[in-house]
Amino acid sequence: MPQTVSLALCVRDDEILLAMKKRGFGKGFWNGAGGKPNQHETIEQAMVRECQEEISVTPTAYTKVAILIFKMTGDQPKNYEHIEAHVYLVTEWKGEPKESDEMAPKWFKRTEIPYEQMWQDDMLWLPLVLRGDKLTATFVFDEQDQMKEATLTIVDSLR
Repeated sequence: MPQTVSLALCVRDDEILLAMKKRGFGKGFWNGAGGKPNQHETIEQAMVRECQEEISVTPTAYTKVAILIFKMTGDQPKNYEHIEAHVYLVTEWKGEPKESDEMAPKWFKRTEIPYEQMWQDDMLWLPLVLRGDKLTATFVFDEQDQMKEATLTIVDSLR
């Protein structure tokens, strides 16, 4: 059974808000805000809560743009061997992005996204959702977190 998580990306004009992960899974990478839902919380509710906790904004207008499956292979057991990430583009929110103990947000021009400091899969799917596509994708990573396989499919709608 996959671990379901949310991922929110705030966008405005020609910019995207990314946040440097300061601790835990993904430390040292730029990413969106997000995480696991609490008990009795939908993935959408988790996305809103995680944005509030991690970057101090409350999403008010957003669209689900991707469902990404991550499979981790290798002999080393991990607590995240299979992740299903529901990705949202957030176009309106309340509050101003602020640093938390977990993430440090920063606006980037869409032409200057720091892919070299992001997960390897981001350079494959992020440009597609930023141009308006919706997609499903599966990425396979080895035990050194190196991407070994990628399958992306543009879709008309997402569940």
